[in-house]
Amino acid sequence: MAIDTIFVADGVRSRRSLGATLYRAWLACRAWSIKRRTRHALLDMTEDQLCDIGINRSDARREVSKSFYWD
Repeated sequence: MAIDTIFVADGVRSRRSLGATLYRAWLACRAWSIKRRTRHALLDMTEDQLCDIGINRSDARREVSKSFYWD
């Protein structure tokens, strides 16, 4: 199971510029931060809420324990 958000980098014209590289790095950090927050939010959910999204408490713990590099 994975909880992901799709990010689209709009407005970056030159893929070789320092600004574009920094922007892509910022997007990656932002994506990792969102993944971390959403994974940790699973721990605050009730059993009924977890059941509604199709996972159980052990699945939620496993998801939270993943490295932030994990997709």
